[in-house]
Amino acid sequence: MKSLIFVTLFMLGFSIAPAEPQVSHAADEAALRENVKQLETGWNTKSGAAFAKPFADDADYVIINGMYIKGRAVIATAHQQIFDTIYKDTTLTLTVKQIRFLRPDVAVVHVSGHREDSTKESHAAMLTLVMTKEKQGWTIAAFQNTAVTAKG
Repeated sequence: MKSLIFVTLFMLGFSIAPAEPQVSHAADEAALRENVKQLETGWNTKSGAAFAKPFADDADYVIINGMYIKGRAVIATAHQQIFDTIYKDTTLTLTVKQIRFLRPDVAVVHVSGHREDSTKESHAAMLTLVMTKEKQGWTIAAFQNTAVTAKG
């Protein structure tokens, strides 16, 4: 009888235990999405500085062709060069596909990208961004740009 009472109390304890609080990431997700929007706006206004604004000072950036560059200043300068030349007549559309919080201050963000040129030719990419929450807000610590080839 004592064991039945113990089991009953034990089970009752689980049923009335307070639920784990759900952590809301709504404000953080909005900030992450705003960083992605900043990339798109920077590209479409042809401003290397605006494009690079959400990056950390020491950000790692892997270009779609596999080249690697480091730092917000280099990202800004390199993008201004391509905006002034080969990508001056392009537009970029970015869509956040997934946000995954690894910790409350670290998130992986997957973004679908489509670049269109003046001939309406479209190029697709999948971006992987690692963002960290710093004193000044969320910044892009690492960026990987991968071309998506047409399925055929």
